[in-house]
Amino acid sequence: MDAFTAGLLQRIRTTQTDLRQAREAGDDFLAEVEQAELEDLQRLAAEHGVPVTVAEHGVPATAAVPAC
Repeated sequence: MDAFTAGLLQRIRTTQTDLRQAREAGDDFLAEVEQAELEDLQRLAAEHGVPVTVAEHGVPATAAVPAC
């Protein structure tokens, strides 16, 4: 896996965590910001052929790690 893919997948995982925490805290504004970030990362992944599994509400459930 190249550095771009690894970095992108890490950003997706981090943003997923941040989104979940914002929702749990009831911070609607932060949740919207994190959701938008996830959508941008998902678009970027698609443009570069990085597979991302999408779950409910458009939130990536898991970022598939491509075989080397």
